[in-house]
Amino acid sequence: MVKLDFQPKLFSTLKNYTKTDFTTDLMAGIIVGIVALPLAIAFGIASGVSPEKGIITAIVAGFIISFLGGSKVQIGGPTGAFIVIIYGIIQEYGIEGLMVATMMAGVLLILLGVFKLGTIIKFIPYPIIVGFTSGIAVTIFTTQIADIFGLQFGGEKVPGDFIGKWILYFHHFDTVNWWNVIVSLVSIFIIAITPKFSKKIPGSLIAIILVTVGVYLLKMYGGITCIDTIGDRFSIKAQLPAAAVPALDWEAIKNLFPVAITIAVLGAIESLLSATVADGVIGDRHDSNTELIAQGIANFVSPIFGGIPATGAIARTMTNINNGGKSPVSGIVHAVVLLLILLFLMPLAQYIPMACLAGVLVIVSYNMSGWRVFKGLLKNPKSDVTVLLITFFLTVIFDLTVAIEVGLVIACVLFMKRVMETTQISVITDEIDPNKESDLEVHEEHLIIPNGVEVYEINGPYFFGIATKFEEIMARLGDRPKIRIIRMRKVPFIDSTGIHNLTTLCEMSQKENIHIILSGVNERVHAVLEKSGFYELLGKENICSNINEALEVATREIAEFDEGNK
Repeated sequence: MVKLDFQPKLFSTLKNYTKTDFTTDLMAGIIVGIVALPLAIAFGIASGVSPEKGIITAIVAGFIISFLGGSKVQIGGPTGAFIVIIYGIIQEYGIEGLMVATMMAGVLLILLGVFKLGTIIKFIPYPIIVGFTSGIAVTIFTTQIADIFGLQFGGEKVPGDFIGKWILYFHHFDTVNWWNVIVSLVSIFIIAITPKFSKKIPGSLIAIILVTVGVYLLKMYGGITCIDTIGDRFSIKAQLPAAAVPALDWEAIKNLFPVAITIAVLGAIESLLSATVADGVIGDRHDSNTELIAQGIANFVSPIFGGIPATGAIARTMTNINNGGKSPVSGIVHAVVLLLILLFLMPLAQYIPMACLAGVLVIVSYNMSGWRVFKGLLKNPKSDVTVLLITFFLTVIFDLTVAIEVGLVIACVLFMKRVMETTQISVITDEIDPNKESDLEVHEEHLIIPNGVEVYEINGPYFFGIATKFEEIMARLGDRPKIRIIRMRKVPFIDSTGIHNLTTLCEMSQKENIHIILSGVNERVHAVLEKSGFYELLGKENICSNINEALEVATREIAEFDEGNK
């Protein structure tokens, strides 16, 4: 029975909470809410949904993640990593399909937390994380080309794939709207230079305010009407929609299950990575499993109110820390601030130019790309570079689901290959030098191996990857000793294939009248072999605790063998 270990940080933090803490959390939450606004709108539109759905996600999921999460300062909401997945789901399955997939991902995240698999997510190889993060960045940039250049496709549908998009862009590049290009470049420039003047107010917010006012003035007094705004494409509803559960059918669940796994894995990786980064800054330690359960609940509830997938957001979390956020209260305040903006200021969002939001997402994709890290990883071992490049190109050319699946398979295969390479089997036929057995000089006499005895030393895990090495070595030696001592003191574990291989070796040896002795079997391996019934075949008298004892048994067996042949 799995014991549920669910301990939200909010409740433990409030035990010693002070008025001063609330004041700092209040200010941090207000600032983070303002920072989250343009990003939530941009991520919503880029994902193929209406702008308010991005804000609804930040409100609902952001509140739940802070209220129930395992990190003191984690800020949750929509992130750039999900843009590609969400867009693809909507193209193929529609909004209903997105709701079902997100809720399924929520259930998977809850299960990951309940079964305490939070730490396992951290073992996903770094090249895979960098590969698909950089791939997502390239894909996000690609989706913004049409708005940056104001391209017109004459009603032609934009393909969902990377290559198809670029083909369409090149075919219609003669429709470039240079006003859009100027708006995008000005937005990017403002965002880029803002940190030199202000650390508190985000450049994306300043860019949106200044550029929106500028475009409005151009439209009203300059007669420039060719710059599309959010209001030209979307009707904005300044309200939280009523809760609605999508219709579920078994066929949809089966089709969407791989996508749900991708959302869950990506959400788990990004949220735990964000929480880990935050821990390093504030000197705290988050609860991975509690965080995953909170992320799961957030992703299950968010679609019911019209939201999209959410996870922990590194940029907003760091903004929270840098502005004094000390507890989950700041995250709750951030959600309340966004709710107030949605209810009272959302109609103003219709004047924001699409080219300005494209500029915001260009900066997001640049920051996500981590090109310096990507470049650095290219100097690593070839196996890591292979995983990095395959994951990157699969993400860009196909989709993230394929990239994560193939990347994980390749990483597992390479890991097994490395483990196989670390496990060595050597044969000793003359003597054993005790001084070479450890890093200490023991000054003992060499152990002489009797004639007719071979000692096989296994150094490393005895699993399916190396199970055939015995056959290869024995075939290479081509001899038939009277006794084989298998020394297993450095075998940390053995799997079913290893047991089967060992059993087969004993059975073959018995047919050839070759005696098998095991030496130095550790407690864990000993328990596995005993449970499998292996000792009934070999006999417990042939299981020795150390090599000295094994050689004594072998010497007696040789003597008895020689005596019997006289």
